[in-house]
Amino acid sequence: MVEIANPIYDVVFKYLMRDEKVAKLLLSAIIGKEVASLEFRPTEHHFPVGELLTVLRMDFNARILDADGNQELVILELQKAKMAGDIMRFRRYLGEQYANKENVVREESAEYPRRKALPILSIYFLGHTLAHVKAPVVRVNRAYIDAATGEQIHEKEEFIESLTHDSIIIQIPYLEGRRRTELEQLLALFDQSSVTSNPHFLAVDEDELPERYRPLLCRLQKAVADPVVRETMEGEDDIIEEIKDYQRQIMSKEQIIEAREKVIEAKDQVIEEKDKAIEEKVKTIEITQKRIERAVLKSFAGGTSIEDLADMFELSETEVSAILDKLR
Repeated sequence: MVEIANPIYDVVFKYLMRDEKVAKLLLSAIIGKEVASLEFRPTEHHFPVGELLTVLRMDFNARILDADGNQELVILELQKAKMAGDIMRFRRYLGEQYANKENVVREESAEYPRRKALPILSIYFLGHTLAHVKAPVVRVNRAYIDAATGEQIHEKEEFIESLTHDSIIIQIPYLEGRRRTELEQLLALFDQSSVTSNPHFLAVDEDELPERYRPLLCRLQKAVADPVVRETMEGEDDIIEEIKDYQRQIMSKEQIIEAREKVIEAKDQVIEEKDKAIEEKVKTIEITQKRIERAVLKSFAGGTSIEDLADMFELSETEVSAILDKLR
């Protein structure tokens, strides 16, 4: 067993992918075709934590050339912990890559040179699992289908390739015990069931790793001895924990707000019911008042005196006089 730096840490993953030979090996294994060359562009995302501006997450994109001479843009993201808004962030980053004017290739033609949009392949390393799919590596491959016959169309079209993309999702928790393919054997370097007492390091069996992927193992071993890498891993733990605390606080506040809204809603309902009851009582009083007024007028017309009317309806003489004045 050998000890390696845990590559799900952004700083370690960045250290791993700085080595072009290692990056080619990893991408070739994941994509399933040999990467002849790559132009590698790591992108740091900074987030304010307190008074500091800290690197929280690394996105990578690489323009690759395969053995057949085809160019492609590969987007690779590693998400160690599940965060609120992950999907929207992934969508936003994809949108940025589609809109990026640098993600084109110039083609010379007999008539005039033109710019061609690079096809995109997105790769996601997830430190958490999806809701339903339990495979450690999921390939989302587009297929052209004739809608009338259901037959697959094998010729590629620039229009379709430029506006849609394939994806590969690697669910790190499901790597445990999975060594069925060469790719799964390579991805054992990410298997978190091999974590030591210190989560910054993994203990792996180098004999399980195919010989041609040993450069990745050596690179991760070198990262263990790098003091900057070790210190940055500590900082990353603190940042992730602080963000999780923020999320817990926000969730707690949202629950309090929701509970208060329910109380207010219940009070509003009680008030509404009381208003209806008062409205009904007012209507009843108005109806009763009109009946009394009609009875007073009828009795007075029949010759009953104001004094007798007051006794009859349990009113004062002034109230009887006011009713009569109103109805005259």
